[in-house]
Amino acid sequence: MNFLIVEDYVKTAEQLKKGLAEVSINADVAADGVKGLAMAKEKEYELIILDLMLPGIDGFEVVKRLRQAGKSTPVIMLTARDEVHDRICGLQSGADDYLVKPFSFGELCARIQALLRRGQVLQQDEVQVADLTVNFFARKATRSGKHLELTPKEFALLSMLIRRAGEVQSRLRIAEAVWNLGFDANLKIVDVKLAGLRAKVDGPFDKKLIHTVRGVGYVLEDRNE
Repeated sequence: MNFLIVEDYVKTAEQLKKGLAEVSINADVAADGVKGLAMAKEKEYELIILDLMLPGIDGFEVVKRLRQAGKSTPVIMLTARDEVHDRICGLQSGADDYLVKPFSFGELCARIQALLRRGQVLQQDEVQVADLTVNFFARKATRSGKHLELTPKEFALLSMLIRRAGEVQSRLRIAEAVWNLGFDANLKIVDVKLAGLRAKVDGPFDKKLIHTVRGVGYVLEDRNE
């Protein structure tokens, strides 16, 4: 999924982007209302996380113009202003939900799930291949009912592979999706991290699910071998 974050506070934007990446959601970032509106009109996003107080034009105006342009993309508005009047204005301007800062990332994820389910565009919360199950929003993975202790990057890596089960993923594609690395990066990190992930996902079990495709990359699939 692709989200848009419109937030002028760099640290908050970075934290949101990082948190979403760990639940397999890619996010673009705009630091002001004018740029955010342009990006929202130009590209199709599954959801927009929109700060209220922005340089250029504020969040109320962004969502108002977005709706006037015929865009129905779900919008969660973020703000430190918790007055009832502000919440009413946000919803009346076209926002779908309103979250007051500070908030927990877990609550944000729950609201995202609710909004996208309402629009029937949510990818599966949970995917299973053989006896491996991954729940993306709960950030939990189990194998044969046993919890797998994964680092955030390992979980992001496993999420990418299981969402595309049966499709071979090149090292470059994995590096771009999980670490935001370009074609000129040292891709050995992918092999190192995959080795660690396989030790946890496949190591204790007879059936192996993560496979190396020589000269290309990796694939997660249930093979009858």
